Amino acid sequence: MDVLVVGAGPAGTALAAACGRLGLATGLLDPSPGRPWTATYGMWSPEVPADLPASVIAARADGRAIALTEHQLGWEYAVLDVPALHRHLADQLAGVHIHTGRALGSPERGVITLADGSELRAAVVVDAGGRSRPLHPRPARGTSADQTAYGVVVDEDAAAPLTRPGDALFMDWRTDHGESGWPTFLYAAPLGGGQVLLEETSLARRPGLPLAVLRRRLQARLARHGVRIPEGARSEKVSFPLDQPRHNGRSSLGFGAAAPLIHPATGFSVAASLHLAPPVAAALAAHLPEGPDAALAAARQIVWSRPARAIHRFRQIGLEALLRMPAEEVPSFFETFFSLPEAHRWTYLTARDDVRGTAVAMSHLFRLADGRLRRHLVSSAVRRSAPAVVSAPRAIDARPPGPA
Repeated sequence: MDVLVVGAGPAGTALAAACGRLGLATGLLDPSPGRPWTATYGMWSPEVPADLPASVIAARADGRAIALTEHQLGWEYAVLDVPALHRHLADQLAGVHIHTGRALGSPERGVITLADGSELRAAVVVDAGGRSRPLHPRPARGTSADQTAYGVVVDEDAAAPLTRPGDALFMDWRTDHGESGWPTFLYAAPLGGGQVLLEETSLARRPGLPLAVLRRRLQARLARHGVRIPEGARSEKVSFPLDQPRHNGRSSLGFGAAAPLIHPATGFSVAASLHLAPPVAAALAAHLPEGPDAALAAARQIVWSRPARAIHRFRQIGLEALLRMPAEEVPSFFETFFSLPEAHRWTYLTARDDVRGTAVAMSHLFRLADGRLRRHLVSSAVRRSAPAVVSAPRAIDARPPGPA
């Protein structure tokens, strides 16, 4: 086998399909290869790959955000039809050998051990196993900074007090949930078919804000706006780390969320994975004749070029600044961010190779910031990681939450 991809999520499936199209003998390993994908995936419309069929887009909407005031983001948001995306990528797996099993690790180059005691071998192995990263050595580390969210799906008529058709609410930092403590925001995205996802989100916290808190806040927020959650409404639960170190398995390539390609300011990674899959596959195909080491090195250079490594570091500094920020100042920070020129916001939220543009955007943010925010940004860049939060959020509005 030339390439074995561990993990059959969107990133792993896209990469296995790209390798197979280039004639590489490719395998795809997952404990349950045919399991449905249940998360909601979105990206900015300009990021949608050109070869992605229109049928994979469930809805498009104009993006807006509310910090202290309302802002139009200036570009469109695309929400994917996840079952259609799954079918589209799975249909491209012709010739790829599907293996069912759970990877435990890679004891040596080109070897994967499975939970049933068997082994699989390939010239190059790829860890696309998401947050679990089964092929990544696990050194001792502190508590991770997680993004967590709890959401419900309602009809667009029911969601009308908060969002209108053709509208995607990227962030709403108003404290309509009636609680103090760690800041959270409402995310509202159309899912197509007249349905809307309303989700209470903790952008980042170490450790992640418990889902029970987010559920309570969402119920209270929706009740305040007169939005009733129907009996049996579909719910969505989200939890993933934002500060995982870069995958350093010496004998494997990290890809997708396992790389990690997750943007710590948004939690997005699918667009980056879909765009990177073809060039990573091309690098593997071009350099495998020189040997596995050359192929791995070439693929890593695609995923983690020097500009990508620098921008990843910039983003991690921004994450640590957010984690240290007093709760009451978070909306003001995002008010400053959303006041940046559109080009700067776009560069920070999407670019992986524009170091100069990212630095200019961050410099512009610094110039717009008040003295307190400036001092906070500077100190966060030189201090060690923010410690884990130990205090619980405190309710300041005793009104009972809306129906579950």
